[in-house]
Amino acid sequence: MDLESVIYKNSIKDGSWKTVLTLAYQSLGVVYGDLSTSPLYVYKSTFAEDIQHSETNEEIYGVLSFVFWTLTLVPLLKYVFIVLRADDNGEGGTFALYSLLCRHAQVGLLPNVQLADEELTEYTKDGTVPIDKKKVGLGLKSVLEKHKVLQRVLLVLALIGACMVIGDGVLTPAISGTGICILICVLVMTKVLNCGPGFFAIFHIAGNCGQCNPQSVFSAVSGLELSMSKEQHRYVEVPVACVILIFLFALQHYGTHRLGFLFAPVVMTWLLCISCIGMYNILHWNPHVYEALSPYYMFKFLKKTQRGGWMSLGGILLCITGSEAMFADLGHFSQLSIKIAFTFLVYPSLILAYMGQAAYLSKHHIIESDYRIGFYVSVPEKIRWPVLAIAILQAVVGSQAIITGTFSIIKQCSAMGCFPKVKIIHTSSKVHGQIYIPEINWCLMLLCLAITVGFRDTKRMGNAAGLAVITVMLVTTCLMSLVIVLCWHKSVFLAICFIFFFGSIEALYFSASLIKFLEGAWVPIALSLIFLIVMYVWHYGTLKKYEFDVQNKVSINWLLGLGPTLGIVRVRGIGLIHTELVSGIPAIFSHFVTNLPAFHQVVIFLCVKSVPVPHVRPGERFLVGRVGPKEYRLYRCIARYGYRDFHKDDIEFEKDLICSVAEFIRSETSESGIGFESFEDDRKMTVVGTSASNSEGIRMCEDDQDNNNFQVEDTLELRVVKSPEIVRKRVRFVVPDSPRIDLGAREELQELMQAREGGMAFIMGHSYVKAKRGSSWIKKVVINYGYDFLRRNSRGPTYALSIPHASILEVGMVYHV
Repeated sequence: MDLESVIYKNSIKDGSWKTVLTLAYQSLGVVYGDLSTSPLYVYKSTFAEDIQHSETNEEIYGVLSFVFWTLTLVPLLKYVFIVLRADDNGEGGTFALYSLLCRHAQVGLLPNVQLADEELTEYTKDGTVPIDKKKVGLGLKSVLEKHKVLQRVLLVLALIGACMVIGDGVLTPAISGTGICILICVLVMTKVLNCGPGFFAIFHIAGNCGQCNPQSVFSAVSGLELSMSKEQHRYVEVPVACVILIFLFALQHYGTHRLGFLFAPVVMTWLLCISCIGMYNILHWNPHVYEALSPYYMFKFLKKTQRGGWMSLGGILLCITGSEAMFADLGHFSQLSIKIAFTFLVYPSLILAYMGQAAYLSKHHIIESDYRIGFYVSVPEKIRWPVLAIAILQAVVGSQAIITGTFSIIKQCSAMGCFPKVKIIHTSSKVHGQIYIPEINWCLMLLCLAITVGFRDTKRMGNAAGLAVITVMLVTTCLMSLVIVLCWHKSVFLAICFIFFFGSIEALYFSASLIKFLEGAWVPIALSLIFLIVMYVWHYGTLKKYEFDVQNKVSINWLLGLGPTLGIVRVRGIGLIHTELVSGIPAIFSHFVTNLPAFHQVVIFLCVKSVPVPHVRPGERFLVGRVGPKEYRLYRCIARYGYRDFHKDDIEFEKDLICSVAEFIRSETSESGIGFESFEDDRKMTVVGTSASNSEGIRMCEDDQDNNNFQVEDTLELRVVKSPEIVRKRVRFVVPDSPRIDLGAREELQELMQAREGGMAFIMGHSYVKAKRGSSWIKKVVINYGYDFLRRNSRGPTYALSIPHASILEVGMVYHV
């Protein structure tokens, strides 16, 4: 069985409790690595500058109340009980919400949309109420469908959420790498310099760079600069951090599944550790600390601290960093497994950890520096080193999760036509979400190195990470309000209540993070702006290029006027013409017919398109139809992929393609006519699955045999690579006994078989897109420089990556858009 079928079957979750609990256990290492490290730095960053810990305990109780209700309302109530239900056939994330909206309202900007796409099984398998049964949200739907500006705003909103996730993927590894390098320095100093127990006193003190907000262990081990000069600290910390980052990114190509079995035990051990420490501190120092969970203490906190308390919310915000991973990584697991893991383990452990720290701090008010606000001061001294080691491993797990999440976001954006084509490597044959993108990996590494060298400390990194996270949550809230109306068909009043309640909470934290724009919060904005420009320029250029193809396609009357021979000699072989058009004849075909003395006896117009669903079933992969009469031997084949699907890049795609055409020829003679789709232009196309998914369809067998060399001469704009010696294959179609095939279909199959033996040539358009005369200077810059640069540095179609260069013909065309 091919990899595609294996991946699809494994994407269907087994509902047994054993499977659910196994997925819940595995989700600990992938989803909750970042969220569960927050107790290391939340209190420390909150009390860093804006507020002070007094003997009245109003500040510490107020912060605890804020942390408790923030964790309860955002991750638990919003994500676990509401947002996770808005999955796109098991997939989550910003683009999953956008995909849902595109299917339930005509708001998508993908150019080659067909009515047949709405007949896909996954298109309507999201459990929503059919629109004809509940007339809710029709007014909002019509407004969105009529105004292109609103559709572009919706797309930009989804792109902003995706770009902020990518920004988090840059910041988190940089912070974690810095923390790990400091741990190494501490260990070396402790062992080599033989520091005694008194070293722990220095170890806890936070100096100038110790007031850290990060999602890493740097908050736990800061203060190293006080045990050495600042010059020595600078020369040791930054180079070691850079080496660690290079090492972390160099390991990515092995795939997370090879290290995944280590992640869940680390996170579980860490959660049990901090919950036990928290329970100990509650019972030992202040059993009545639970009273601080009352919302009344939030009011007292803000009344006393006023502007300082508002600015300190940027530190409290860090308690929910990583919550968005519950929805973004939903495709790797299931709703129930993620809910069980968070509700019964992660959430209680975090609450106990924060309550334990607050209980300890409520009895310790002598503050010579801010070191007593940190996490490790509340850890019993006998277990500090083991807890420290577990914390470092936990930080590494969190970094790995966000890097993998960045790969998934880029793949979704590329599939939806919002990012240049990149090489995607599937590192697992069982889990479709485990991928590796070399270009993105090394770009992330360079950005992480730049952040590490430029910032040198993690205080500003923490400000940046907080703003990135809260922006993603705000985008999710906005998109969810539309999903409630358009997809769930609930009342508009309910959607307004949702966006008002959760939007108010997140807007409060957003304002507190944005006020620290110059202290590091500008970083995610700058990074997201760069990625947003790249994504929108690519989407805009791709859309304009498609519009040019539609306006310049060849009429069917021109083709009919040429006759079955097309006015040229038809030679043995198959010509596969790549096009973005789903109907009509591309202009590139007329170039070949008018400039070449001969052409292939069988021509297939191939369109590889993305549809707004996560997966297309292998049995619904292809749409096949004719272009012109039978004797022309012209076919159109549309290969449909979801934004999470695996794209074949080997000989299997070519085999499936030929089998789909053969199956179309056979099914066309069937009396029932099952599988035909009617379109407005009176053409018919048949839904055909891959060869592995159709056990009763036509099979193709190939046997090696020697043959002469195949060579194509250079002609005009064609750039052809001379072919080395190619071993020919003898092709045989295995046809089922029923239904019976008439003589004409058998002759057509025989001709297709002979053409396959003659070889296949992949004809690709080498386009040069230019802005037409009279365009604005902004459009000229975007098209002539921006889009052209991205096009020249992006990859071609995925299926063409492994095709021998001798089989590829490229024709140059200039597009004036």
